[in-house]
Formats: sequence, structure tokens, C-alpha cells
Amino acid sequence: MPTRILPAGADPDAVRSLVTLLSQLPDAEPQPPVVDSTQLLDTLARLAAESVEELPEVVVVHERVGPVPALDLIREVALRFPAVGVILVTTDAGPGLFAAAMDAGARGLVALPLSYEELAGRVQAVAQWSTGVRRHLGHGTDVLGGVGGTVVTVSGAKGGVGTTLAAIQLALAAQASGRPTALVDLDLQTGDIASYLDIQFRRSVADLASITDISPRVLADAVFRHDTGLALLLAPAEGERGEEVGDRAARQIVRALRSRYEVVVVDCGAQLSGAGAAAVEMADTALLVTTPDVIAVRAAKRTVRMWDRLQIRKAEETTTVVNRLARSSEIQPALVRRITGTALARTAVPANFRELQAVVDAGRVHELDSRSTVKQALWALAAELGLVKAAAEGAHRGGGRGAVGFRRRKE
Repeated sequence: MPTRILPAGADPDAVRSLVTLLSQLPDAEPQPPVVDSTQLLDTLARLAAESVEELPEVVVVHERVGPVPALDLIREVALRFPAVGVILVTTDAGPGLFAAAMDAGARGLVALPLSYEELAGRVQAVAQWSTGVRRHLGHGTDVLGGVGGTVVTVSGAKGGVGTTLAAIQLALAAQASGRPTALVDLDLQTGDIASYLDIQFRRSVADLASITDISPRVLADAVFRHDTGLALLLAPAEGERGEEVGDRAARQIVRALRSRYEVVVVDCGAQLSGAGAAAVEMADTALLVTTPDVIAVRAAKRTVRMWDRLQIRKAEETTTVVNRLARSSEIQPALVRRITGTALARTAVPANFRELQAVVDAGRVHELDSRSTVKQALWALAAELGLVKAAAEGAHRGGGRGAVGFRRRKE
């Protein structure tokens, strides 16, 4: 059986020479190369969803893959697809990098310039390891299909569009359906999740920033357990401490949460930070919340273009949610989709602040009445995104039909 090899690298010349050499290996079947970390993870996830048999045995990562650093990408692949062997191609083959690559989960390291003998030997060894792991696991779908829960980021086109409320209600919907859920506040300087839920806390996401290996016990110490069952990881009370949480820390935190919870909802706020960018790049679903007004829609378009320029997220991989939609709104969801170039959530959230005012002022957003049209729409959105179990989706289907029906009339 040929060994399927998936190359990943941002340098076209380097990838071309790598593919040429891989094609000369005996029983090798190089796959079309991927150009960045996002495409690599998406490709592996798509193949795993079709069938675990479709996953390549070997992934070869060039050191300049970007935008996620190579070692962080290897760590992510090893976590989500543990029976896929990863080889790092690098100009630095010293013992320091070798140890770091092994700690990240790589199965081998090949030095540049490439040597046929070295590459052939390493690919063969890693392919045998991958085949042995799969045989030992008996092709278990839970392991080969990608370990970890679903990560959803919620970002705002601008401040005040309802990002935090949406994140909280999505997390509550997932938790209420019986899926263990974590809610993370990565709006590091102005995070309001604690205020919306009226809680006092000691630990925050900043306390995990300097920890290189986040164990379950360390994570449990930092998480606040809410009465609803949600696990909360909150923004620091002192906004200046938000600078302690960089992109590397954010990736480690999201990975640790993903391995412990079925659903991880991340409130990224409206300001792009390194931590927020890392979370959006890692997310299974990236939501962008906007309101149906010119300023907010322009801000949404600006955000989408910035994400694309920074190689964080492509427009077509972003889902826009229209909040505070009214019958009289001149800007309707279909127009938002055309302007931003993003996918559009089928569920729009109606404008009805009267339903929200009492619970927002009291800091009891989790006690929002189930008859609230805003809550029904947000919980229907959670079902649309696959965050709730089927039974819970059916329980809230009435509210979802109302939102969809209203939207069809407007379009």
C-alpha cells in the first residue's frame, strides 16, 4: 500500500523541490501541497470527516509554513490527529530544535538542504509508526477523527454589536443540551462576561499565560464554575494584564480547553489582539457579529479584509451573524453577505432590547426568559452551528422557525 504524504509550506520553490523528491521515494504517494496552517488543518479535518482511511500517513511541514509557527502547528496536528506522523523540515537540525520538535509531537526532523537518503529513511520510519498506531487502535474513529471539542469564536465588527451576549447564549445553549462547555473571555482589556453573569473571580486567563504545559489540574484552578454548569475562563480584572496573553499562550489555552470540553466558545471582542487572532485561526467556526446599519457593516467588511491580509481567516471561512434585525431595517442579511463576502448564518437575531434590559442591568443574562425572541434566535443559532444535541435542538425548534420565517419574508 502506498504511503500518502501531505506536504505543507508557504515557500513555493521549497515545496516544489520537496514534492519532487517525495515523488521519487518508493511506494510514496504525495498529495497536493497545502500552503498554510489553516489549509492543512482544514484538509485533515475534511479527510477525517469523510473517512479515517483517507487521512495521510505522513505530513511534512516546512519550517516557514505560517501563519502559525511550525512547532505550534505540529502540536495542533498531534493533538487532533494523533495517528498522523509529522516530519519537520528545517535549516536548524541542532539538538535544541530537535528536542522542541519531539516535545511538540513530531515524529522526525529532516535538515535542509534535503538529502534523498535522509528523507526516504525518515518517511519510511514515520509511515511504519503511523500504520502500527492505526492497527493497534483498530481504526478507532474517536481517536483518528481528531481529538478535542468544537471551538467557536465570536468577534464583533465593532464595539456594541452584541458580541458578548451572543457568546454567552451560545455557550448556555450548548451546556443546557448536555455538552460540557467552556466560555472564554479573550476580550482582554474590556471583557464583560463576568459583569453579564454578576460573578466575582480570582483567577483569569492571564494566570495561564506564563505556563508552558497546562495540565488538567492547572486548568481547573483557573476555571470558574458557574451555577449553570459553564466553565468560565475570564479576562483579567486589571485590563493592563491582558498584554501578558500573547498568541502562543492563547493557542495553548484553547488546546487545553478543547481537550477537556466538548464545546469551547471564545468571546474575542471587537479589537484584534494576538491572542484573539490565534483563537480565530484555530477555530472550527469563526462568527462575526454585526448589526444592520452602515457603520457596523462597513466595520465587518474591514475586519474580514484585515483577517484575510493577515492570513488569519478567509472571508468564505467566516460566518456573519446579523444582530438586532428589524422589519424596518434597510440593510438586510442578503446585502450583508454580498458586502462582506462571508457565509451568512441562516438565523438572524431580532431587535428587542426590552427583553434584555432587566437581566443585563442585574447581571443575570443566564436567567433570560425562554420566551424571549432574542434567546430563541440565539439558541436556534447554536443548533444551526451544531453546538447542541439533537434533543435540545428539537426543544427550541419553535423559536428557530420563527426566526427563519421572519428572515424569509424580508429576503
